[in-house]
Amino acid sequence: MVLAQDCLSELRDLLGPLGCKEGADLPSRNRTDWSFLPPASPLAVLRPATTGEVVHIMRHCHANQITVTPQGGLTGLCGGARPTDGGVALSLERLTGIEDLDPVGMTMTVRAGTPLETVQKAAAEVGLFFPLDLGARGSCTIGGNLSTNAGGNRVIRYGMTRDLVLGIEAVLADGTLLPMLNRMIKNNAGYDLKQLFLGSEGTLGVITRVVLRLYPQPGCTSAALCIVPDYETVLSVLGAARKRLGPLLSAFEVMWADYWHQATDRAGIRAPVAMGKGSHAILIEMQGLDSEIDGTRFDSLLEHLLEEGLVLNGAVAQSLSDITAFWATRDAAAEFANPAVIGPHISFDVGLPVARMDEFARQAKAELLDQLGCHSVFYGHVGDGNLHVVAWKPDADPQPLDAASGIVYRIVGEMDGTVSAEHGIGTLKKPYLPLSRSPSEIALMRQVKQALDPQGLLNPTKIFD
Repeated sequence: MVLAQDCLSELRDLLGPLGCKEGADLPSRNRTDWSFLPPASPLAVLRPATTGEVVHIMRHCHANQITVTPQGGLTGLCGGARPTDGGVALSLERLTGIEDLDPVGMTMTVRAGTPLETVQKAAAEVGLFFPLDLGARGSCTIGGNLSTNAGGNRVIRYGMTRDLVLGIEAVLADGTLLPMLNRMIKNNAGYDLKQLFLGSEGTLGVITRVVLRLYPQPGCTSAALCIVPDYETVLSVLGAARKRLGPLLSAFEVMWADYWHQATDRAGIRAPVAMGKGSHAILIEMQGLDSEIDGTRFDSLLEHLLEEGLVLNGAVAQSLSDITAFWATRDAAAEFANPAVIGPHISFDVGLPVARMDEFARQAKAELLDQLGCHSVFYGHVGDGNLHVVAWKPDADPQPLDAASGIVYRIVGEMDGTVSAEHGIGTLKKPYLPLSRSPSEIALMRQVKQALDPQGLLNPTKIFD
């Protein structure tokens, strides 16, 4: 076996100065992700520009037992892209570009380092639509989206990322190339191996290219903000929206009153409607193909809500700028880190049975305050059972991450929820995985990991030890 530096010497020759960064040239951004974990000290950051270079890197690192941590846009919140000390970070930031766009087959083939927003815009230019959408769309990459099985704002209509993928190309820990670039919706020729890699957080292979499924560009978008008196009414409105809009319902976002006040009173987001004595604000969005036909469905829903007395107050978007303003209230959490709003805080991404989400919010809020002195606010994609929690202890440095996590995830487990709805496990959620997965499930995950990466070199220490 050659020393790590000798292995890097070969990779330096392969990748050149743009593709191999080390020592003083090692970018600080590649030392960690948005999890706020302390920066690591990798041996180097490798930046391949082709699949062939990825294959070469993996073969060399496998032969010399050097750990490899794949990286996309580094927008993850769980430490999944934080490299190991003495290993290498494999950044796909140069592996970018749209290779093929098929308007007839409604597919797009892209390289894994391509930003999500680039994919969205390319689809729109030919009158098509890629529905995955996250707040970090300009920074996150499509490979990272696949590796975490990202959710986002439109899961209620289009599903998670895995539902938008037809095929992938992946490189295993030993450098084996898997060319699985299927372009067909129906393909039952054996195991659907791509599913092993979607949501695996880079622990089973490095995704290098992907075939995405596209949809027709929406011809019209309607949105409304509704203030309701209690969570039971939230559920009634959700039922009515599902029944009257069917597959046209593209988003059903709910903001608890405490979140709403932080967003509009502290973060400075203009409130399109007054909360008053309401308990929740609901953002309902519908995407249709024809405003004259589908728009009447949305109007009918709003009339029903008013006739049934379900809404205390509300606002209906009259323009795209209104829709943007409505979403600004939902996306205000991005401003909470500002010391003038909340400052340092702890974020949680959990999944729960929809009927129990308010029960969870009330119990978690009480326990966080009583036991830790932590304040908390709640919001999320209630239509698909995904709740976000922002908790903070005023003037605490550091924030009580472990203690707060213990409270939040214990309650999630008691309510048969999941400790991760859309951000993965990474390192931060490893201790809590048994709350959402049985011992037999975790054992099978370990067997899959052992089969594909027997030396444990690919993104080690993530998901489980």
